[in-house]
Amino acid sequence: MGGLESDGTQIEVVRVFTDATGRFGNPLGIARAGDVVDVDHQALAARAGYSETVVVEQPDEGTARMRIYTPAVELPFAGHPTVGTAWWLSEQGTPVEVLRVPAGPVAVAPVNGMTWVEARAEWAPVFAFHEFDEAGLIATLDPADFPDGQHYVWAWTDEARGAVRTRMFAPAMGVAEDEATGAAAIALTARLRRGLIITQGEGSQLFTEWNSDGWVRLGGRTVADRAVVV
Repeated sequence: MGGLESDGTQIEVVRVFTDATGRFGNPLGIARAGDVVDVDHQALAARAGYSETVVVEQPDEGTARMRIYTPAVELPFAGHPTVGTAWWLSEQGTPVEVLRVPAGPVAVAPVNGMTWVEARAEWAPVFAFHEFDEAGLIATLDPADFPDGQHYVWAWTDEARGAVRTRMFAPAMGVAEDEATGAAAIALTARLRRGLIITQGEGSQLFTEWNSDGWVRLGGRTVADRAVVV
């Protein structure tokens, strides 16, 4: 990573974990590594202001390396950046089977219009989990009530189906509230040891599958949004 900053860096933006009609989803900034050689990646992510911005290298033989940044810190792994980047690379005509992030290799697979990745729960940041008895209470929460740390609040909406309602607050990462959080979905799936259907934020949708060997599959839909200059 270079130490110089440059003005006018273009990044692509996609929305990850939309609903079936393409609404909602968590914006993700994507920068090509070759375009930001002399740009401070962390400063770029802070200027972009998305919950995560990634820097991805050109794929080689079905594999691409990438780095993940919140506005405040670099992460070894995150869910919505891996799902979104895998989808975007496929749309560019360079699909990958593996994304290599600092935490380890993330397997990628497109299935029935969704992009799935596989990761280990211990790769996720440490979240404080807060279970509510009534799903309706989730909507009443104020991000100001969570001034530090990383918090994932959740409630069953249909326990038999594995359906939950969630929100995530992560001021420690520079994110007051995250619209859709794949790493937290993976961590909750491992905690409950079952696959989940998750509705987060305004209406984003995430899907998980639990494997007893400690791996969790995470899937969702992604749509292109726009290109921006930051």
